[in-house]
Amino acid sequence: MKMRLGMLTPSSNTVLEPVCAAMAAALPDTSVHFSRFTVTRIAMDDSALGQFNTGPMVEAAKLLADAKVDVIAWNGTSASWLGLASDHALVREIEAETGIKAATCVLSMMDALKALDAKTYALVTPYTADVQSQIVDNLSALGYDCSAEVHFDISDNFSFGAVPEKRIEDALRSVCTTKPDAVIVLCTNLAGAPVVAQVENDTGVPILDSVTLTMWGALGRIGAPADRLATWGPRLSTLSAKNMLVAQ
Repeated sequence: MKMRLGMLTPSSNTVLEPVCAAMAAALPDTSVHFSRFTVTRIAMDDSALGQFNTGPMVEAAKLLADAKVDVIAWNGTSASWLGLASDHALVREIEAETGIKAATCVLSMMDALKALDAKTYALVTPYTADVQSQIVDNLSALGYDCSAEVHFDISDNFSFGAVPEKRIEDALRSVCTTKPDAVIVLCTNLAGAPVVAQVENDTGVPILDSVTLTMWGALGRIGAPADRLATWGPRLSTLSAKNMLVAQ
């Protein structure tokens, strides 16, 4: 039976679509479909934060519903600095408007951390210091301690996709030296997925890439296996995505 996965995509993102398509190619009878809405800058001012109002996101989700997708996932990390309530609200609105199950990157991340029984994590992002600090504070309030962090101090969303894979890999290897319970590559326009498996295999530290998390969470939301994501997330692909946080 054909499975169609729907993804909500930041308009300036150039990484997640080809990565998701490559992941879907490894899944039997699976295709992935995208709907964009405007996101060009990640910052803590009102204009940048306003890009994530649910209205445009839900309208984009309704376009995916026309393709009769089985699940609609927000393939973005905004709830990491806005707070989990923003993703809970988005999931409720998408499901109410479309009748289709919904998932998000950040709720999937929380699901994975819980499945790993993680208490500590390390963080690699392209974001500026104030965004990074807000993410760390939010995760601290949820009981997670940051053992190390690297941020590339970029705010232009398109430019995230131009960060070289070698720079991302070096950052991952650096934070893995602190031996956290997990490392999070937080940004769906950062090309971390292609380097995760090698670093994880070399260090033994589970690495959670945002695009892979979104695919994993979307599959879990509809009860589909995620074992074929092993190329992109060896440890993640063995975990059960129970979507413990989606319904809250």
